[in-house]
Amino acid sequence: MSKKLKYIIIFSLIPQYLALLILKNKPGFVENYFSTGLYPVVSKLLNTAFKWIPISLGDLLYISFIIYASRWFLINCKRFKTQTKSMITDVLTTISIIYFLFHFCWGLNYYRTSLHTTLNLKTTYTTHQLKTITNELVLKTNSLHLNITNDSLQKTDIPYSFNELTTLSQQGYKELEIRYPFFRHPGQNSKKSLFSTPLSYMGFGGYLNPFTLEIQVNSLMPKTSLAITIPHEQAHQLGYAAENEANFIGFLACIYNKDLYYQYTGYSFALRYCLQELSRRDINYYKNTLRLINPGILKNFKENSMFWKSYNNPIEPVIKGLYNNFLKANNQEKGIESYSYVVAMLVNYLR
Repeated sequence: MSKKLKYIIIFSLIPQYLALLILKNKPGFVENYFSTGLYPVVSKLLNTAFKWIPISLGDLLYISFIIYASRWFLINCKRFKTQTKSMITDVLTTISIIYFLFHFCWGLNYYRTSLHTTLNLKTTYTTHQLKTITNELVLKTNSLHLNITNDSLQKTDIPYSFNELTTLSQQGYKELEIRYPFFRHPGQNSKKSLFSTPLSYMGFGGYLNPFTLEIQVNSLMPKTSLAITIPHEQAHQLGYAAENEANFIGFLACIYNKDLYYQYTGYSFALRYCLQELSRRDINYYKNTLRLINPGILKNFKENSMFWKSYNNPIEPVIKGLYNNFLKANNQEKGIESYSYVVAMLVNYLR
């Protein structure tokens, strides 16, 4: 690559950044021309190109990039003092290309119209409304749990393999599409992440690779977690970048699924988030509500909690901090807290 071309690519960072500042205040434009315009075309091309590959190409790309970058710095570290300008030029050129590809392939979806606007949902709710919906979720989750286990004391064990879970999740989206055509999913492209163990130590259930649009799932998690993580990541694949929106769409894809295990997963997921919020607003009511929940459901909650506790380590908060800043830099002001904002959508939808 010529030096002139490198400089052009580097200085393109300025208009790229300025464009994002403008688009941040133009969600309708992003929605019409990217999220429902260009992005579906890009998504179809990338999914068609990569979904047939049985392993995670995105993970392999990350591994290759890490190896290449490490090798490049080791080989060129001696050049830093004598050819500092040249090395900085190479690094900035790479950053500019990655920055463009990230937003072109998927990242601009962070700036689209909010889902609560599309669905005409309020963004606020009262504690009374939260209590009402939580009670309804307790009844529904208890009912599904008993239908599956026939024993209120027994936890739910999902009998499906990873591939079966991904297939059933896709069927859930087909049911969801009947009610909301704009949730039409282009096709299955979910894979076990090669980084499942590192993801566990970092505290992540999965992620969408923004360059290949493959869903990478932490396959070590309990299956009740897998069954909500897969549709959550599929929501990202649809172009819904905000975490609370992906949580909400994942919930919808579960409860409209004809499979009882997926329905249970969806309602227990919503119940868990509402309970967490209830514990912050009215601790006594929260404790009384716990007594109404089938012990088997609480065992599923504990199983999930114990899994993540088993991977606790000093590095996890650092990784979460970096990811928090990443989310804030991409139009999610509350960072990681954005995940829990799904409660507002759940309460107002279920009302």
